[in-house]
Amino acid sequence: MRLYPTLFTTVLRHMDPETAHHLAFSAIRIAPALERALRGLCAPDPGLRVRALGLDFPSPFGLAAGFDKNAEGIAGLGALGFGHVEVGTLTRHAQPGNPKPRLFRLVADRGLINRMGFNNGGSAAAVPRIERARMRRHRPIIGVNIGKSRATEVEDAVEDYVWSAQRLAPIADYLAVNVSSPNTPGLRGLQELEMLEPLLTAVRDAAGKTPLLVKIAPDMGDEQVDGIVRLAARLGLDGVIATNTTISREGLATPATEVEAMGAGGLSGAPLRDRAIEVLRRARAAAPEGFCVISVGGVTTAADVLARLEAGADLVQGYTAFIYEGPAWAGEINRGLVRAGWRGNAAS
Repeated sequence: MRLYPTLFTTVLRHMDPETAHHLAFSAIRIAPALERALRGLCAPDPGLRVRALGLDFPSPFGLAAGFDKNAEGIAGLGALGFGHVEVGTLTRHAQPGNPKPRLFRLVADRGLINRMGFNNGGSAAAVPRIERARMRRHRPIIGVNIGKSRATEVEDAVEDYVWSAQRLAPIADYLAVNVSSPNTPGLRGLQELEMLEPLLTAVRDAAGKTPLLVKIAPDMGDEQVDGIVRLAARLGLDGVIATNTTISREGLATPATEVEAMGAGGLSGAPLRDRAIEVLRRARAAAPEGFCVISVGGVTTAADVLARLEAGADLVQGYTAFIYEGPAWAGEINRGLVRAGWRGNAAS
């Protein structure tokens, strides 16, 4: 697996990013057939077990939404060492997403720009795949991220989210409400408190006993972060995921002309690290005891994961570094946490 950096440098970085993603995903689908061997290499040490959201996570480190959009690779990703896999974003209506090209690498920054636009086969189509994944003896915790369909007007967003929640909450270990992607018109406006409260209230009621979180953007001011965390806690939600991608392009090593040519979209990866940590600390300070905060954005190494845990995160997610580090990434992070002497709160 350590051959991956050379493979990326010589082959994959010259391939269209979305094509490379589909190629990698084909390999992940066969990973369950190699589960016994992979578990020996990648399975999290029992000492990393974490209790959060009323669930036992095999590791504090999981895969963020956006990689497994249609819940097709849960078992394979679990076999690679991720303690949880957040699938989606899933929408009520199947949709192709934005026109291609829509995914771009910023290699000098270890980042990605995407304007995928919630391309997915729809919430209902994912149900049988999630059900099958739940039946496996060894599986990660399964989170399901839901969003607004592009065809749905903002004023009808509540009904759209509720429709997905009703079908997905019964089979999800936890549910995440995505109101923070920059790639669906009008979506981020749902983060305004007067629009967010009725939306979260309705999804909470539809989710029933399934833990519910809301995913927030890094581009909000600190007071808005505080307001959303307090609103989520007041409404009885179980946590927040901080953060989604950013629309900022500040401080990049990639030449500005290249970045401008890539166009609009959310930036993820290492450039998001500092702001993601700031939002994590802000959210943790605003949250009541027992409220779950999942940190995501700019996570690459075990040291990054450890820093988030020490800053108050209950769980940590990554995505972009998976593209650069390859299939051994989650296993390496798990082993790094063990070497650092970190132990989870549910360790046996």
